[in-house]
Amino acid sequence: MCTAAVTGLALALPLTACGPTPHDEAKSARHTPVQIADAPAQLPVPHGKGSKTPADFNGDGHRDLVLNDLVKAQAHADDAGIGIVYGGERGLTPGARQLLSPRRQAAPTKGQLPAVFDAEATCDLDGDGFTDLVVATDPPYDGQGQPPVPLQILYGSPEGLTGKAVKLAIPARARVGKDWPDQPVCGDFDGDDAQDLVVHASGGQLSLLRGPFTRKGAPRAAGAPIEAPGNAPTGPAADVNDDGYDDLVVRTAEGAGTSSLVLGGPNGPTRTGATLPSGIDVALGTFGKGRAALDAAIGTMDGTSLRYDLPAATTRGTLATPGSVLDAADFDGDGLSELLTSGSELRILRGRTAGLTAAGMVTVKPPARGTTRVVTAADFDGDGRADLVVRTYVGETKDTVAVYPGVKKGLVAAEPSVRFSSSEFLTR
Repeated sequence: MCTAAVTGLALALPLTACGPTPHDEAKSARHTPVQIADAPAQLPVPHGKGSKTPADFNGDGHRDLVLNDLVKAQAHADDAGIGIVYGGERGLTPGARQLLSPRRQAAPTKGQLPAVFDAEATCDLDGDGFTDLVVATDPPYDGQGQPPVPLQILYGSPEGLTGKAVKLAIPARARVGKDWPDQPVCGDFDGDDAQDLVVHASGGQLSLLRGPFTRKGAPRAAGAPIEAPGNAPTGPAADVNDDGYDDLVVRTAEGAGTSSLVLGGPNGPTRTGATLPSGIDVALGTFGKGRAALDAAIGTMDGTSLRYDLPAATTRGTLATPGSVLDAADFDGDGLSELLTSGSELRILRGRTAGLTAAGMVTVKPPARGTTRVVTAADFDGDGRADLVVRTYVGETKDTVAVYPGVKKGLVAAEPSVRFSSSEFLTR
């Protein structure tokens, strides 16, 4: 939801040209990355003092990028871990990168390190101004009793994500059944200005872990599991009705299926709002002006269903444009969300006063040949417009990550401002 060419290998920019200068659209359109044969030299992670910027692990005020499923040195090799690309004043800086691996960062269970190490959610759980990373692992389990908690937390710091992970502590009273507690979603669900975590507990029940969290991974409080209209909580959370409490989408299944909006409140996400039609993915955004709340787009293989003005969702619409995976972001900086649909093609539908329409749709040219997926859409260069990060795969050993800056006209630049390969994380 809303969970990327010269060659398919490493390309880079000089440090002074890692993204467009804020508000300099013409310059951005002319700018193309300098291409070199080798990965950019490893740079130190900039030191920060703390910020409120999302996904800012080193607290320097610039958003950072998280990459799962890095390319491998050879096919069928073990997963290398998680890649972090740190941001700077002009956007992402591929040289300021960090590899997080189970061997170096994971906490062991019964003396055994996990083989799986996947980034799941980002938020400042302890409230210190440095974003933290929630990671999914695969601890050993013999099938007896409740399984161990597979989630771990890597805490941010002025140096970034440098320490050892700690296991997420879920009190016994917040657990039920024998399901793995997983699918974490960050948000301030109880309105106290501290980030909470919601995880799947069992069946149609969720565990609410109230922040702030201790550095040992323990929540401030956690009660009995909450009844939910599904078993798959989905992020990112958002305050859809502007009441000061974050809300989230809960799906009945991880694949195609119906979903519901669950509204936050003093007791957390306990109230079911609008029920959304069956689909593969859901994106929340402000797709039309003059509305009192956020809107929802539900993607299927045949089309996109729209529900405006949540949580009541009384106004409806349908687009013939299919998109099995959806994201929402404001690429042109006008305060309205665009809808990004990805399937066989990457297409962006412009947000309009009257709502979304396929008229004027923009198709994004992939940075290389292969299978292209959206990594994220967010403002990395600080110009008030979201940038599109996509990744194109060619097998397990070759990829291209590309950043397309958001622009006022055309929504995103025709050519990426930054291109690199996740193979750079394998270099030392």
